Amino acid sequence: MIHERGCMSEPSDGKKHKLAHLAESTRATLQRSSWLARWIGEAPSRWLGRRSTVGQDLLGGADGLAYLRGLARGNRVRRQETFQKLDPAAPPILLIHGFLGTRGSMYLLEKRLRDDGFMVISFNIGAVNTRDIRRSAFLIRTKVERILADSPWQKIDILGHSMGGLIGLYYAKKLGGAARIRKLIMMGTPVQGTWVALAGIATLGLWSTSSWQLLPRSRFLDELAAGPMPPELEVYTLAAARDWVVPLARTKVPGSTPVTVPLGHSSLVVSEDVYQRLATILRPPNAEDRGGSAAGGSR
Repeated sequence: MIHERGCMSEPSDGKKHKLAHLAESTRATLQRSSWLARWIGEAPSRWLGRRSTVGQDLLGGADGLAYLRGLARGNRVRRQETFQKLDPAAPPILLIHGFLGTRGSMYLLEKRLRDDGFMVISFNIGAVNTRDIRRSAFLIRTKVERILADSPWQKIDILGHSMGGLIGLYYAKKLGGAARIRKLIMMGTPVQGTWVALAGIATLGLWSTSSWQLLPRSRFLDELAAGPMPPELEVYTLAAARDWVVPLARTKVPGSTPVTVPLGHSSLVVSEDVYQRLATILRPPNAEDRGGSAAGGSR
């Protein structure tokens, strides 16, 4: 009996191996259970949080509704402040809305700029901005020259949303506007075209020249791409990673400073987060900074 108990107290090598394997399996199971519990616990923020896909879709939907409310305001605009009240060192900002847009579609952006002390101007470039982009750029040139002639400024800043950015870019590159523009910021601008323009062609057809100009490899876009960017011009492209109207790859411009936000097309003129990035570009913390760090690590 003593001999048998001694044998029981000293397991064979085979039993030791099985016990070690069981212990290792138990530890692995506990680790997997811990990881699973942690994964389940983090699921709400991962799936519904601010940076999640669903969260961004919901946020984009709210921004889209805000955009539509502004759009419904049409081209009505309250009287701008007089030039005499403003700082000559801070140039006025020209807002140019996009295709099928109105001045009201940029209402929230305009209000935030005014509240922060910026001088903001905009022009009526058609009920819903469907005319030839070249004609709109000519109109912008005429009005800008008239404004600068009666003001203390020599240059302006331009913020163009979607097709509005193309209007500003054509003015800068083809109509001598670079001499009158300090900073050109294009927000969700289809510099390389967008296939969504087919919807405009299908619904507006011959009544909308700009719909055809927005198609990839259109004659207009090829003309706009020809020639270098004026070296004296500061150009920024502010694009939305979740933009299905103008995909991110379609906004790239050689010689520009790219800024990307994890939002959608309409959010570019509605989101508070986007506005803070715009304000930093327009008014850098260091007045001598020409904007190289204005993107704030968002490139």
